[in-house]
Amino acid sequence: MPGRLKPVAEQTIVITGASSGIGLATARRAAEAGARVVLVARNKQALDEAAEQIRLRGGKAAALAIDVAEPGAAAKIGAFCIDSFGMFDTWVNDAAVALYGRVDETSMEEHRRVFDVGYFGLAAASIYAAQQLRQHGGALINIGSVLAERAMIYQGVYSAMKHAVRGFTDALRMELEAEGAPVSVTLIKPNGIDTPYPEHARNKLGEPARIPPIAYDPELVARAILFAAENRKRELTVGGGGYLVSKMGNLAPGMTDKVMEMIGFGSQTTARPPRSGTNDNLFKPRRDGETHSNREMYVRKQSLALEAQMRPWAAAAILGGVAATLFTLAKRRRTSGEAVQDLGLAAHQTDGTDSSAQMEALIADENMVPERLP
Repeated sequence: MPGRLKPVAEQTIVITGASSGIGLATARRAAEAGARVVLVARNKQALDEAAEQIRLRGGKAAALAIDVAEPGAAAKIGAFCIDSFGMFDTWVNDAAVALYGRVDETSMEEHRRVFDVGYFGLAAASIYAAQQLRQHGGALINIGSVLAERAMIYQGVYSAMKHAVRGFTDALRMELEAEGAPVSVTLIKPNGIDTPYPEHARNKLGEPARIPPIAYDPELVARAILFAAENRKRELTVGGGGYLVSKMGNLAPGMTDKVMEMIGFGSQTTARPPRSGTNDNLFKPRRDGETHSNREMYVRKQSLALEAQMRPWAAAAILGGVAATLFTLAKRRRTSGEAVQDLGLAAHQTDGTDSSAQMEALIADENMVPERLP
């Protein structure tokens, strides 16, 4: 039967796609919490610098430059982790590449590359990690997207890849649960996150790309990942906007199509160009090492929806308290109105009585106010 997951401070955590964005933010946060971290990505310089920064802050980190789409990459990562810190406790699959453009203008070579990294690399790593974690338990965390629920125009190939990630992750989870394996499998579904993603993506839109609003801080995704490393969760969606997109697409798919068709281009383009050396890492690594994009936009640093998922009982208690308060206020307002009506009737029936005094006495008797009326 599945056992308890270790506290992050006692874990060794493997993170792919750790040279920028969500992966880098997670590696830093995990190291700050006391975890031993293995950073994996293609860009050796960026990885070595990130690992060195972690060590300078007192953390424990090792870096391996490798393409997760390479045959046998997962086993090589696992062996490197064991040599560096011993067996891993959590494996995070975050590596991905992306592309902005029309589906009919995307070559099959580009299609395959997006899937080789984001799906086949993730699938191979998940199967390897699950095999190892069967022995002593642990967590497998795959980074999906809200685009696994609802495809985005001009990000069709990436959306399709994330749909595949969701299907694979759900199937693997069921198989592990059916055999009673002590492996927690979590799918993290971020909304649009303010990372270098649009700078790194291959862009065929003719204008610089950006994340469509509302964008969220990558630190929120890092929090969700580390929460899943300690707590068995099926899914976590980061950003309330992601829920709205999903539900809107389910309830009114045709209308959602029309909205995306109207705003899809404008919401995903900007006048601000990528930082020098960062653009288009589809086939080769480019300049890296940043957690946030260089785009000027509003970024949410909190997500009440995420907090509610991580602490459902606390959220239920808060909602219950709010509902009880609203009910009490409504009841008092109704009672107060009935009292005023009764007082008006009594005033007409009583000669020589001060109506304001009667009202004050009546309200005091009903305990509707804590002190005398002025």
